[in-house]
Amino acid sequence: MNRLVVVLGVIWCLGTTLAKAQVAPDCSNAVPICNNTPVNGGTNGYGADDFKGAGKSGCLEKTPSGAIESNAAWYRFRTGASGQLGFNIGFDSNEDWDFALYKASDCNSLGDPIRCNFFDNRDANSFIGVGEDPQGATDNVQYEEWLEVLPGEDYYLLVNNFSNINSGFSIQFTGQIFVTNPYDALDCAIINNLLGPPIAACNNENIVLDASTADVVSYTWYKDVGNGYAVIPGEVSATLNVLEAAFYRVEVITQSQNNIISDVQVGFSQAPTTSPVDDEHLCLDSGYFYLSDKDQMALGGQSANDVIISYHSSLADADAGVNALPLEYGLQAGEQQIYIRATSVQNPRCYDASEDFKLTVHKPLAPNFPLEVFLCEGEVNAVIGEAVPDPEYNYLWSTGEITSSITVAQGGEYSLTITDKLGVSACDNTFMINVYASKTPHIKEVIIEDLQDSNTVTIVSDREGDFEYRLDEGTYQPDNKFYNVLPGRHSVTLSDLNGCGSATETIVVVGFPKFFTPNGDGANDVWNIVGISSLEEPILTVYNRYGKLLKQLSQNSMGWDGTYNGVALPSDDYWFKLSFKDQDGQRIMAKHINNHFSLKR
Repeated sequence: MNRLVVVLGVIWCLGTTLAKAQVAPDCSNAVPICNNTPVNGGTNGYGADDFKGAGKSGCLEKTPSGAIESNAAWYRFRTGASGQLGFNIGFDSNEDWDFALYKASDCNSLGDPIRCNFFDNRDANSFIGVGEDPQGATDNVQYEEWLEVLPGEDYYLLVNNFSNINSGFSIQFTGQIFVTNPYDALDCAIINNLLGPPIAACNNENIVLDASTADVVSYTWYKDVGNGYAVIPGEVSATLNVLEAAFYRVEVITQSQNNIISDVQVGFSQAPTTSPVDDEHLCLDSGYFYLSDKDQMALGGQSANDVIISYHSSLADADAGVNALPLEYGLQAGEQQIYIRATSVQNPRCYDASEDFKLTVHKPLAPNFPLEVFLCEGEVNAVIGEAVPDPEYNYLWSTGEITSSITVAQGGEYSLTITDKLGVSACDNTFMINVYASKTPHIKEVIIEDLQDSNTVTIVSDREGDFEYRLDEGTYQPDNKFYNVLPGRHSVTLSDLNGCGSATETIVVVGFPKFFTPNGDGANDVWNIVGISSLEEPILTVYNRYGKLLKQLSQNSMGWDGTYNGVALPSDDYWFKLSFKDQDGQRIMAKHINNHFSLKR
């Protein structure tokens, strides 16, 4: 780390000891600043006890020195505008620094700090401060909330090194106030040094020190790069072009003998550069693009510890260093230009926003063809894929064919990959098409629950599949069971949802007693069925368990009285069959009837 020294803004009179001032260890001599400072030479001790023996000031407590301060540096600044204000204190990550910020106009009435941080640096952070860590560490506990300031407010800043090991620090002001008021966010009228406040410059800037004064006899310029001040030969004008980091001093001799000596520190930070990065082609279904994946390419050979990379939606935002895009960047279909800003960690004024890249987000293709195709029983083949080819795309099937559609003769899984002929789409437009060989459905069984008042019909298929069911000419339903079916003749239909045919059967729903008791008491003395009035010429035949025909009944018969040729039959189980004529006049046997009943005596 470059070890330079921030000097007090002091106007020296000739004859005064020309001791080189460094940081101000006392509040009363706080260094006035109105912009970023270069890295100073560190702190050593704390001078007078600015807290007059107090044991605590905000978050700060007594240190091993016996006072709140141990190795202190004091600064003061005044706001020139209103808005959001913060600052970063940058230092070696191996060191431990604290700070306290006081809203006060003099050192005798500091009050409690309005922002204060004393956390140890166990996380090896390179910054503490107010606002946001410039390196993007959102979990940095050494940062306090932004300030909302108004013009003309005075602040004192104490920066204290607790560890007694320090190589100096720099101060960088941040916040929206520097976007809205880039030239007067801080009031430089508090600086009474002829050469102004310490200057933190970029190595690509032209720095000119101006000591112009009225009634001048001569100017003499000095430079100190660490070995004491030495005259700069030939520099005798009111201005000096600065080419290297150093302490500079001007000696101004006036006719009135009111001679002046003024010192200022000038520090240079390396201005970063941005290396070109490649354009990106992404697919919308990725959801996000991690912009930080571009960091290394943008950095080139620069270290991420020295340069911060941010991404912006406009060149104006990149130049201003505002509205950085989230690193987890949500994708939107189309082309977007992303602008890159490389910012010096040591001095945020040093940046480069000369590079950008194009982010093209492609929409995945939506198939306009079915991904499930059924090859029905009796069909020789089926055509799968896109019926009308798009001339801007290429097609490749898992079979090796390169047409937009193919003809298949057997079931299985087929893949179709569609690529644009320019070869830029990042989407994986591969579609899996499943071809199922499907048989024509058949009705295996119709279960009829004859309860006379509430009949239920259930259709049973000969196999599993995707079916819908219908009773008579009603609407199709997904359930294979029908309730409250009226007695009589009905048709039931089983239809394949995949277009592989249907099966229909005619059923008869009848009502009959499950038993009868022909004992002459007038109750249940005969057995018959109901619900056959809609049938043409129905004939009911009754059998014993051995299949012997016992009785034949017509639609107008009174029923069976349990006798055969006038002889009463014993208690037992009996069966019946029902036949009728169809629409062609052919006699058919009613199927799926539960045709069992009992005779009890």
